[in-house]
Amino acid sequence: MEIYAFLIVTAVLMPALAVATVGAWGLTVWIYQAINGPPGPPKR
Repeated sequence: MEIYAFLIVTAVLMPALAVATVGAWGLTVWIYQAINGPPGPPKR
């Protein structure tokens, strides 16, 4: 039974967690840039 739990965690849970983490970071950056503008040198 333990090997099945390990396979579920490594094949399903970890990739889903990685996708969710990257997606959450992308959403955070997107909202930040929507509020504050894109990065770059200051406008004159």
